Amino acid sequence: MKPTFKAPTVLILAGFIIVVAGMKAASSILVPFFMAVFIAVICTPPLFWLQQKGVPKILALIVLLVVILGAGLLFGVLISSSLNDFLISLPDYQERLSDHVAAFVNWLHEKGVNIPKEEVSGRFQPGWVMALAGDIFSALSSVLADVFLILLTVVFILLEVADLPEKLRVVLKNPERSLSVIEKFSREAKRYLVMKTLLSATEGLAIWLWLLILGVDYPVLWGTLVFLLNYVPNIGSILAALPVVLLALVQLGVGSALLTVLGFVVVNIILGNLIEPKVMGKGLRMSPLVVFLSMVFWGWVLGPLGMILSVPMTSLVKIALESYKDTRWLAVMLGSDTGD
Repeated sequence: MKPTFKAPTVLILAGFIIVVAGMKAASSILVPFFMAVFIAVICTPPLFWLQQKGVPKILALIVLLVVILGAGLLFGVLISSSLNDFLISLPDYQERLSDHVAAFVNWLHEKGVNIPKEEVSGRFQPGWVMALAGDIFSALSSVLADVFLILLTVVFILLEVADLPEKLRVVLKNPERSLSVIEKFSREAKRYLVMKTLLSATEGLAIWLWLLILGVDYPVLWGTLVFLLNYVPNIGSILAALPVVLLALVQLGVGSALLTVLGFVVVNIILGNLIEPKVMGKGLRMSPLVVFLSMVFWGWVLGPLGMILSVPMTSLVKIALESYKDTRWLAVMLGSDTGD
């Protein structure tokens, strides 16, 4: 009787399970490392630009590190007090939200729609959306506590970037062909991360300003959440909007909640549907199914920040697959179009 599975398939599956289990166990180390790689890729273009202007490599690196450290400190100062206040007030917001749900159910009863109150209160708990936002910020704060490890990793990555092509020429059998592919991947990856970061920052600033005008609590916090979740296409904007809309509802009422929704819709139409496709290109669009599955998988492996890092990592994999003719079909499978 022939075996059902071939040995190589079983070994590959077993190896994958072992790697995933190891990543999950080492998530506290991997998340800061991925953050460092993310920051280093974004910092590579300005590093090369400074060097082209005649700035010595070490001095250019010091300038970038000062900018990164300053941005990190500013980020910490801006959100730390708001985050603490939000986490303290979270149970109260969730209770007030439950009261709004109960009032809505009573209104439905008055209109002749009979819905069991106990079943609604037991199964429909929108307060988990606010709790998820709190978990994301708490995870981000804990990772930023390892700022020394992240900055040190960024320094070593940037120091290696300039010498990497020469090392690859020695190692690779066909260096020129392989280096052209690697250079294409590097160029596309840097372009994607830099442009996505700029667009995410723009959207976060726009939402922060709109919430500030409306008077919604913690606008800096929600602008930061929009910035982080904008890396996740399709789903990210919805996840970022939900806690803000619910907070506007319990704090300011239905009218302000609707205006909050309007602000998110307008910003997403202008930036997400009009500007981003022109700047990023249609080729980098991810399949919604792939986005959702990658969020679930990496969120389970690496925690709340894994959800945010999932799509950039998957997008980089897609760019790498597109760089090779033999693997381009896999990139098409990951994308939202047929690659024509």
